[in-house]
Order: sequence, then C-alpha cells, then structure tokens
Amino acid sequence: MPRSVYFSQAVRSEQELYEDLIIESLKIYGQDVYYIPRTLVNRDDILNEDPASKFDDAFIIEAYLENVDGFDSTTDLYSKFGLEIRDEAQFVISRKVWNRRVGLYETDTNAKPKEGDLLFLPMTNKFFEIGFVEDDKPFYQLSNLPVFKLTCTLFEYSDEDFDTGIEVIQDQTNESYQKAMQITLGTANQHFEVEEIISQSLGSGVTISAEVAQRTKVSSTLETLYLTNITVVGATTYKEFTLNGTVTGASNSYTGTISTLYNDVTDATGTAWGSDEQAQNVDFELSADGFLDFSEANPFGDPSETY
Repeated sequence: MPRSVYFSQAVRSEQELYEDLIIESLKIYGQDVYYIPRTLVNRDDILNEDPASKFDDAFIIEAYLENVDGFDSTTDLYSKFGLEIRDEAQFVISRKVWNRRVGLYETDTNAKPKEGDLLFLPMTNKFFEIGFVEDDKPFYQLSNLPVFKLTCTLFEYSDEDFDTGIEVIQDQTNESYQKAMQITLGTANQHFEVEEIISQSLGSGVTISAEVAQRTKVSSTLETLYLTNITVVGATTYKEFTLNGTVTGASNSYTGTISTLYNDVTDATGTAWGSDEQAQNVDFELSADGFLDFSEANPFGDPSETY
C-alpha cells in the first residue's frame, strides 16, 4: 500500500505538528524530572574524568519513563562495600523542550544532553546518571529527529558539590554525605540519640548543625557519631565542625567535646595513618621483604652485571 498522500517527508509544518504531538504526549504520560548538567572543575585528561565535578543548575523538564514494569536491573548484589543497587532507566525527552530550557544556556551551538549529566526523579527521590544519549530514534520519521532517548543508571554519590537551589535536591544530597567524629561526653551515659540534631557554635553568630544518622557507644563517656544533613547558619561559605569544639544536642541539651574528626588521613583510632613497610602505604620500601617489588631491586638481575 503506498504512503499517505496527505503527508510529505520533509514539510516543515508537518514536522512541527508531529513534534508538538510528541511534546503533548510527554506532558500527558511523562514525569516531571530535574535535568542537572555536570560542570567540570578539573578534568583528568588521562582518565577523562573529573572527581571534583559540581552541579549548580537544575531545569525541570517532562520525560517519559519507558520502564513501565519498574526499573531495569542486571542484578542487585552484595559486595565487600555492602549492597550494590544497579537500577537502570530509559527516559525520553523532547529535543525542542531540552533546547529551550537547558540548551539555551550551553555555549556549544550543537549542544545536546551529555553523558555524566544527571536526572532527578522526584517520584522516587533518586538521581540517575546519563550513560548514553540516543539521538536518532525514532529514525527520521518525517525526516525529523524530535526526541532524545537517555539510558541512565542509578547515580552513586561521591561527595560532588551540589548547589542547585532546589530544596528537594539539596535535601537528598545532604543525606548522602556523612561526617564521622568521636565525642567525649560531658557527663557519663548522656549519649546523643539517632535522628537528634546536634550543633556547634563557631563564633560570630555562625552555627553548624547536623542530624545523627548512626551512633556507636564506645564507653560510658565516649561515642562515635555519623552525621548527615549538615547545615550552616550565619555564613555564606562552607564551614566544618572543629576539633575540640563543644557540641550540644537539641533533645536533652546534652553536651560533648569533639575529640576526633575522621577524614582521609586518619585511621579508625583517629590517629594519622602510620608508615607500614609491609603495606607500602607511604613510600617505596628500602629493604626487601620477599615480595616482588621493582622499587627495591630488579629480581631478574641487574643488566649492568656481566657474567
């Protein structure tokens, strides 16, 4: 059967009608999501990644979630780091709408969604990272490409900087970041509780507060706290809890002193990571230990030697 005589292949008005119908369908059957572009701060040209990425914009856009039976997942598995969730999702967004709301702020004239950008789905309070952008499906119907199809995986938060100004997004990222510290209690057995808000005055009207996410009692006067939802009042710049500072709980006004702040350079005891010749965690070894180690000597012989 021949093609309809009422539609041509490349008439602009027909392409726009087809595109408008798709946009209307996305508004009816789609979900409101926040498109969050990734801003590269210090790209590693060797590994082609940026561990210091930040996300400082968010644009609401309608997207059709193709996963009608739930999120795809190759498998959820237990690893040495805990349960690893591998949810995947496919979103369809309008090319025209994306260009009007997001692409308008891009410097590239041929801008399109990028791998590494994020989508936040308020329906599930989950972030999805774009892994692949398909820009030619459906393939040139009416000689037009009206949509982007985004293949995404569940985003793994690793202390990226979020400053979108969207409260629901900031709340989710605050909960993802945790700060660990050890508290010496002001009075024995007056322990802080999980979900309690504790605060520390930093002087000049500046206060930093956080919610207790986890707690481990070490002794009657010592406990380890894992804090989340960290906020600062009275300052516009980032602030940290300070060592030896006094924290106060909101529930019972219990107090304690921060005796240890855990970070990347302290171990479980709160002291600096020690030099371990066997582990080789500080510098190259200077003496042999029985392991194959080219920093000590060539185990296959020195080529300068003569035999």
